[in-house]
Amino acid sequence: MSQDIAMNRPELIQVVDNVARDKSIEREEVFIIMEQAIQKAGRSKYGQEKDIRANIDRKTGEIRLARYLEVIEETQVIEDENTQISLINALKKKENVAAGEFLIDPLPPIDFGRISSQMAKQVIVQRVREAERARQYEEYKSRAGEIVNGQVKRSEFGNVVVDLGRAEAVLRRDELIPREHLKSGDRVRAFILDVRQEVRGPQIFLSRTCPEFMAMLFSQEVPEIYDGIIEIKGVARDPGSRAKIAVISKDNSIDPVGACVGMRGSRVQAVVNELQGEKIDIIQWNDDPATFVVNGLAPAEVSKVVLDEDSGRIEVVVPDDQLSLAIGRRGQNVRLASQLTGWVIDILTEDQESARRQEEFHSRSQTFIQGLDVDEVIAHLLVTEGFTSIEEIAFVPNEELISIEGFDEEIAAELKERSQVYLEELNIKLKDKLSELQISDDLRESNINGLDIKLIITLGENGIKTLDQLADLASDELLEIIKSDTISIDQANEIIMKAREHWFEDEDTIAKDEDTTAKDTDVKTSDIKA
Repeated sequence: MSQDIAMNRPELIQVVDNVARDKSIEREEVFIIMEQAIQKAGRSKYGQEKDIRANIDRKTGEIRLARYLEVIEETQVIEDENTQISLINALKKKENVAAGEFLIDPLPPIDFGRISSQMAKQVIVQRVREAERARQYEEYKSRAGEIVNGQVKRSEFGNVVVDLGRAEAVLRRDELIPREHLKSGDRVRAFILDVRQEVRGPQIFLSRTCPEFMAMLFSQEVPEIYDGIIEIKGVARDPGSRAKIAVISKDNSIDPVGACVGMRGSRVQAVVNELQGEKIDIIQWNDDPATFVVNGLAPAEVSKVVLDEDSGRIEVVVPDDQLSLAIGRRGQNVRLASQLTGWVIDILTEDQESARRQEEFHSRSQTFIQGLDVDEVIAHLLVTEGFTSIEEIAFVPNEELISIEGFDEEIAAELKERSQVYLEELNIKLKDKLSELQISDDLRESNINGLDIKLIITLGENGIKTLDQLADLASDELLEIIKSDTISIDQANEIIMKAREHWFEDEDTIAKDEDTTAKDTDVKTSDIKA
């Protein structure tokens, strides 16, 4: 390194130009790095406590080394004699110097010893590496979400380091396609998943398993997607095995599925080859959830679809011979369809659906027979017309009951009266149960949407008897206690957050009381002083 510092000045300029070009760093930045290295070596010779600064002439490469002393007013106290000098002493060395300026003492050329040279070399290498990493971060942080090509450099504990030409990236083991083996020197395409600063410097993370990678591959292979004529609405993947992609065309004259498949499957086959043979189902997106789910379960045929928007579930009925195809190996087909559509899909065969309907019909008929004291004919008519509970009969308009074949005004009035009596008696029993379980008033009177008296009793039977105990629950614990499909995970979260509201109100009240007390104290203190 001593030779590097003592080199001819034009050679120094040449070294700076070479480093800037090879490392893709600004020329000025390399000069600054070398100046820092030289001044560090200078301090090791003249004293670490001194303010030694180096300067390299940008045109000639001449190195100048100097000691800087800050000029201090006479009224000020010198805190460090190594970096500061009084104004009187400064005037003895240089005329017309003022406080706040620096007295610059040029230092003679130094012969860099081995230790100083090593130190300077380490600083240069370290700073160049830091500058290179900073440049990589600035260049790639805005490229997250792009596909890049690189060459496998090495493997580290299953993770693959990829040389991108101007930077290195990491393809972690869990972001590799299963059973994919990349060797040193292999060319690889991957998706920039994230670029972030870490302790060891900026890191570029790649992925070959994320859904976005497949979407970007189709965008590269299908011009209509790149041009925005066809839009990718969703992707669901089981990496290395199977995937589903939903597309829609903004031009009615273009078939989105056919365009993605390509002539004789050329376009989709190019993506399949890149993904190590992953089978891809291309599905036409539809804004009607039922149609979209039916498309998503392809190649299975669907007989019937029943949506439950409140719980986000959809029931799909398929012929007996289509059940295994709809579910797929290890539930793969229905799982991917669920991920793609965003609906929880329950699959039943036609026989299972028929048996369940019969069971529901019988169960509801028995509810009406026992609760309203009617015969089977009337109960069956009510169930057939779509009534599912006695509450519905109590509050439905008379016209709807009279419109049922065989019902007149007298029967409708009698049914409404019996249903109201039943609900009153049931309400008395439920209130007695609340008292028996010793449910607190704050839980009874909470008026939380979705938390009716039956659910409160269920909570009480499981030891949840106060509003605070309900607020302490997690949503999955609440669902486990209720053991019912009557509420979803979102509704459970809403109930618990509503139960916790009084905590925050109490905190606000305490804070206001403390603030008021503090103000009263201030007033009393001012009165005493007065």
